[in-house]
Amino acid sequence: MSNLREECGLFGIFSNETVDVAHTTYYGLFALQHRGQENCGIVVNDDGIFTSRKDVGLVEDVFDARSLNDLGMGNMAVGHVRYGTTGTSTRANSQPMVVNHHKGRMAIAHNGNLVNAYELRQELELEGSIFHSTNDTEVIAYIITKERIKSGSIEEAVEKSMDRLDGAYSLVIMSPSKMIAVRDKYGFRPLLYGQRDDGAYIVASETCALDAVNAKYIRDLKPGEIVVFSKNGVTSIETNCNKAPHKICIFEYLYFARPDSDIEGVSVHEARMRAGACLAMEHPVHADVVIGVPDSGISAAIGYAQQSGIPYGIGFIKNKYIGRTFIAPGQSNREDKVMIKLNVLRETVNGKRVVLVDDSIVRGTTIARIIKLVRDAGAKEIHVMSSAPPFMNPCYYGTDIDSRDKLIACKMSTEEIAKHVGADSVGYLDIDHLHMLLGTKKDEGYCHACFSGEYPTKEPITTVLDKFEHKISEKK
Repeated sequence: MSNLREECGLFGIFSNETVDVAHTTYYGLFALQHRGQENCGIVVNDDGIFTSRKDVGLVEDVFDARSLNDLGMGNMAVGHVRYGTTGTSTRANSQPMVVNHHKGRMAIAHNGNLVNAYELRQELELEGSIFHSTNDTEVIAYIITKERIKSGSIEEAVEKSMDRLDGAYSLVIMSPSKMIAVRDKYGFRPLLYGQRDDGAYIVASETCALDAVNAKYIRDLKPGEIVVFSKNGVTSIETNCNKAPHKICIFEYLYFARPDSDIEGVSVHEARMRAGACLAMEHPVHADVVIGVPDSGISAAIGYAQQSGIPYGIGFIKNKYIGRTFIAPGQSNREDKVMIKLNVLRETVNGKRVVLVDDSIVRGTTIARIIKLVRDAGAKEIHVMSSAPPFMNPCYYGTDIDSRDKLIACKMSTEEIAKHVGADSVGYLDIDHLHMLLGTKKDEGYCHACFSGEYPTKEPITTVLDKFEHKISEKK
C-alpha cells in the first residue's frame, strides 16, 4: 500500500458481429480498476460510427445502466482507466481520445509515459497543431494522424510513428474497421490478447480482465509488435521487434498488477511470494507473526512466512469501498484515508513481535501511519519488510516519482528510516535478487531504473509531471 500512483488500464474488443461491446468493456474496466482510479472512458464503434463516454471518476461512477445502453451495440470498443503521470485529472485528459482526421476517425487509449513528449509537442505546436488536453496521449494521436494522412493504412501509420515515440507505451487503437494493439520496443508495459467462445478478440493490460469477460488467453504482445484485428483475422507486424533489450517494469510484478494476473507467463502472486521468501533469507528476525499490508503486500507476507517458519496472520481488515491511499489530493487527506481504509485485527498483533510486509517504501508517510496503527493495537515489536529495493531514482515510464527529493531512501539510511517511521527495524529486498521474482538471469528482461538508476532510454528534458500545465501558464 505504497504512495505510488498507478499505471493505466487498457481494454479492447473486436467482433465480426454486432454485439453488446459496451457492457463487455465495462466489465473489463472493472477488472482493471486497480490500474487507474482518476478517469475512465469507453468508445464504441458501430460500423464506423463512434459513440463515447468518459469522465473523471471510478468506473461505477462514470457508467450506469442508462449510459451503457446509450453507447449502444457495435462490433468494436476501446476502454481505459487512468491514473495520470502526465497531465492533471480533468475530463479533457480522460481516455480513450477520439480524433477526426482527413481519412476518417481514430480512438486511442494509452498506458505508459513518453520521455520525448515535451519535444514532440513543441514540434507539433510549431506546425499548427492545437492541443485540447495536457497529456502525452494526444501527442501520440497527432503523430499517428500525421502519418495516417500519408499512409495507405492505419497499421502502416502506427508502424512509422513508432520511430518517433521514445519511452513506454502500450496502445489500443480503433479505426472505423480495425482494432490495433501496440507495445513499445522495450515492452515496458504489459499488453496481451485472448478470445471468447463467440469468436470476439479481447485486448487487455492484464489476464484478470480476460477472466472477467470469459475470454481465453492467447499470448502477450512482443515488445515492438503491432497486432491488427480486422474482418480478415489477426495480423502481426514485427518490424520494430528485437530493436531494444526487453525491459518490462519490474514493479508490475511487485505492485501494479493484480495478484491473480499472469504477465508474460509469470504469476504475479507467485512472483510476490518469491520476493517475500527472499526477504526472509536476507532479513531474518525473531518474531511471532507475519502480516501483510493489503493488497499487494499479502502475497509477499505469505512468502516470508513460509520461508521463515513464522506463522502468517491476517493483520488488517480493509474497507473495500475506499480507493487506494494516494487517490486523495494532498498529503494530509492521504494520511487520514489510511485510517478509514485499514483497521488492525488486534487479536493478531496484540502482545506480539510482528513482521509487517509491504510492497515498497516510497516517501515513508503511509508506512509510518500503518506502523502507528499496529503499535496502537498492542504490537511489542514491528519489523517492516519491503518487497521492493529502496527507491533511489525517478521513474520516467509511467510512475509518478519525478524527483529524488521525495524519496526517503535518498535522504536517510535504513536505520534512520526505521527510527523515522517508528519501526524496530526495516529491511529492503536486495536489488541483486530481483531476477529471482521472474526466474530470469540477473538484469535480464526487466527495468529496475527506479532502484538502480540504469535507464534504458535517454532521460527526458523536463521531469515535471504536469509539465504541459506549466507550459501553458508560462505563455500567459
